[in-house]
Amino acid sequence: MKALLLGFLLIIIPLQGKSQECKDILTGQVTDYHSKIPLENASILIIGDFPEVKTNKEGRFRIPNLCHGTYQLEISHPECTTILVEVTVEGNTKFDIKLEHHLEELDEVNVVGDAIKDKTNSAQEEKLRLKTLELYSSGNLGDALKELGGVSSLNTGANIVKPTIHGLNGSRVLILNDGVRMQDMEWGDEHAPNVDINASGSVSVIKGASALQFGGDAIGGVIVMEQAKIPVKDTLYGKTLINGVSNGRGGNITSELGRTFQNGWFVKGQGSFKRLGDHEAPDYILSNTGIQEIGASLQFGKRQFTWGWDARYSYFNSEIAVLRASHIGNVDDLIRSINSGQPEIIRSFTRDLQNPRQEVTHHLGKVNFYKRFEGLGKWSLQYDFQKNRRFEFDVRRGERDNTASIDLELTTHTLSTDFKWDAKEKYQVHAGLLGRYQENFANPDTGVRRLIPDYEKFDFGGFVIGEYQVNDQLLLESGLRYDFNRVDAKKFYQTSRWEERGYDTEFQNLIIDDRGTQLLVNPVFDYHNISATFGSRLEFNNNSNLKLNYSLSQRAPNPSELFSDGLHHSAARIELGDLRMDSETSHKITASFQQDFDHWGIVLEPYTNWVHNFMLLEPSGVEFTIRGAFPVWEYRQTNARLMGLDASAYVDWKKQLRTEHRFSVVKGRDVKNDSPLINIPSANFRNKITFTKPEWKSFELSLESQYVLQQNEVPENIMVFSPEQQQDVLLEINTAPEAYHLLGLTSKMEFPFGNGTRLTTSLVVNNLLDTNYREYLNRQRFFADDLGRNFILQLKFNY
Repeated sequence: MKALLLGFLLIIIPLQGKSQECKDILTGQVTDYHSKIPLENASILIIGDFPEVKTNKEGRFRIPNLCHGTYQLEISHPECTTILVEVTVEGNTKFDIKLEHHLEELDEVNVVGDAIKDKTNSAQEEKLRLKTLELYSSGNLGDALKELGGVSSLNTGANIVKPTIHGLNGSRVLILNDGVRMQDMEWGDEHAPNVDINASGSVSVIKGASALQFGGDAIGGVIVMEQAKIPVKDTLYGKTLINGVSNGRGGNITSELGRTFQNGWFVKGQGSFKRLGDHEAPDYILSNTGIQEIGASLQFGKRQFTWGWDARYSYFNSEIAVLRASHIGNVDDLIRSINSGQPEIIRSFTRDLQNPRQEVTHHLGKVNFYKRFEGLGKWSLQYDFQKNRRFEFDVRRGERDNTASIDLELTTHTLSTDFKWDAKEKYQVHAGLLGRYQENFANPDTGVRRLIPDYEKFDFGGFVIGEYQVNDQLLLESGLRYDFNRVDAKKFYQTSRWEERGYDTEFQNLIIDDRGTQLLVNPVFDYHNISATFGSRLEFNNNSNLKLNYSLSQRAPNPSELFSDGLHHSAARIELGDLRMDSETSHKITASFQQDFDHWGIVLEPYTNWVHNFMLLEPSGVEFTIRGAFPVWEYRQTNARLMGLDASAYVDWKKQLRTEHRFSVVKGRDVKNDSPLINIPSANFRNKITFTKPEWKSFELSLESQYVLQQNEVPENIMVFSPEQQQDVLLEINTAPEAYHLLGLTSKMEFPFGNGTRLTTSLVVNNLLDTNYREYLNRQRFFADDLGRNFILQLKFNY
C-alpha cells in the first residue's frame, strides 16, 4: 500500500509542477501624463531577481515568463520622477503607466530648498536665494534686494525700507507673498512692506510688468516671495538662526520646523522676533530709532502631483520708532536741520520706542487648491484675506500723547482662479480671473484731520498668456490683461480747500452734505486698464542668450494720490492729492544679454520706460497751520522718461577665488517741463572678492566695495517764507548729498554639531571703516548721517 501511494505521488508532483510553469506576459505603454506622448527608453524593473526592460520608440514594453501573482515595478525615465507601482499578473496582462515629465513640477513636489523657476521667459529677472536671505535675517526685505542690479530703496531711516526697481517704488512695485498680493498701504513713502524676510525660501525680482499673471499695474516691477519647496517623503526638518547686532545693541531669533509625509501631507511652522535699540551714526546716537518685530506663520496641507491643497496663516507686527530729530515743528526747524549738518536732538542710548513712532499689524490667510487634468494642464483656485492696521503716533502733549494721529484699518478679500494648458511640447497657454473687495476705515477719533478717507475698492481682472517654442533656440511669449477698478469714497473737505483746488467747478456733483466750512463728498471713480506684453528669448550655441521684451501697463491712481489732504505727521509735511488724477500708462522696452565663458561671464540689461500721466509727489511751498509752517508736497501728473542700464560680471580667477562686479544707473526726466524727476537713485558700483576653502570647514571670506555717485540731476530747490526771518529763503530740500564709498566684510564657516545637526557661523561687518555719509534716497538725510559700523554675528542650526 505504501509503495502504491509513493508511486502515485511521484507521478502527480511532476505534473503539478508542469502546470505551474510561468508563461504569463506583462505588456503596456509608458506615456507623459501631460501630453500623452510616448516615452522612449523608460526603464521598467520588477523588484527582485528580474532583468531590466526598456521601452521602444512607441513607449511600449513587454516582460515575458511571469507567474501568477503581484509584483512591485520601479519605473524611471530621464527628467521624470521615478515611481513605484504594484501590478497583479493573471495570464497575459496589459498595464499602462503615466510619468510626470515636467521638470518644474518635479521642483514643486520633490525638492526641498531654494530651487527657483523663472517667472517670465523674456523679461529682466534676478533672484535672491536662501543663502543670501539668511544673511539678511536680522534686516529686512528692502536691504536684501539691494544685492540685485537695478534695485535700490527709498528709506525713512534704517528700519523703514521700500524696494525701488529701476527708479520706481510704492504702488508701482507689486509684492507677491506666497501667492498673495500684499495690500498694506504701500502708497506711503514711510510705509515698509509688512513681510517677514525669514518666512521666505527665495525671492524673484521681475523688472517690469511683463508677468501679467501677477498684475497689470506693476510699472516698476514685481517681487515674488516664495516658500521653500516641500519634500514628498517622511521627514522632520528645520533650522534656527540667532543674530547679534552691534549697531542697535540687540538682535533677532527665527526658527522653523516642518513635518512631511510620503503621501503628501505636511505641516510647517515658523516664528521670529527682533528687538533693536537706538542706532548710531559714526559720531552720535540716532535717538529714537529702535524697532521691535514679531512674525509667525503656520502652513499645512497635502501636495501630490495630480492634486493638492494648502492653507496658510501669517501674523506680522512691527513697532518702529522714528528719528526724534526728524519730527519738525515748522519750516524753520527744517531750515535749521538742513543747514546745521547734525541732529538737533541727541540723547543717550535707549531701547525705548517713543513718539514719533509707527505700529503696524498685518494678518494674512489663504487657502489654495489645485488639480491636474491628464492631457490638459493644471487648474488652481485661491482665496486670500488680509487685514492691515496702521497707527502713526505724533509727538503730542497732554492726554493725547498716546493717541494715534493716524489710525487706518485696511481689509481685503481676494478670489482668483487660473488654468495652465501645458500638454503640448511646443506651446503653453495660461489664463486666469481675479476679483477683489477692499475696505478702508479711517478712525475719526484721533483729534487730527484724517489724511486718507473711508473708501471701498472693487477690482476685477483677467489675463491670458501664451508661449511658443519656435525651435531649440527661439521662444516667443505674449500676453494680454484687463483690469477694472472702482473707488467709492466718502471724505470731508474744508470749503476753502475745495475752492482753492478748483473742485467747485469740476466736481460740484460729488457734494452730498454742505456744512458751511466743510463739505462731505462722495467721489466714485471707475478705471479701465489694459496691459500687454510681447517678448522673445534666443539661445545661442556658445553659452549665451538674448532676451527682448516690450510691456504696456496701466496703473489706476491709489487713494493717497487721489484723496490726501492734510498734515502727514510721520512725514512732517502737508500732502495734497488731486481728484483729477487719471491712470498712468507705461511703455517699457527691456533687453538682456548674458554670456558665459569658461571662467567668466557678463550680463548687460539696458531699458527705457516712457510713462504717460506719471504721478509724482514733490515739494511745492509752505502752508501755515495752528501748529506752525510746514512744507507742502503736492501730487501732480506729467509725462516721464526713465532710461537705465544694469551690468554685472564675474571672474573665477582660481578655484578658490572669485570676483563679482555690478553697475547700475537710471536717468529720470520730466519730459513736459524738461527737468529731472525727484527721488531717482544715484549711479553706483559694487565689487566683491570672495575666497573659499571647503576643506577648512567650508570657510568663505568676502570683501565688498560699494561706491555711490552723487545724484547731480535733481529738481530745483524752492523758496519758502521763514516766519523767524520774516523773508523768503532758499530751502535746499532737493539738494543731493555727496558721493560716498563703503566697505563690507562677510565670513562664514560650518561645523558638525552632532545627531545630524550642522552649525553655520557667519560674521558680517557693514560700513567697515565707519564712514560718515548720507544717502539721497533716505528721507532722514536732512536731519542726520546714515548708520555707522555694524557687526552682525549669526549662528545657524540646521536639523
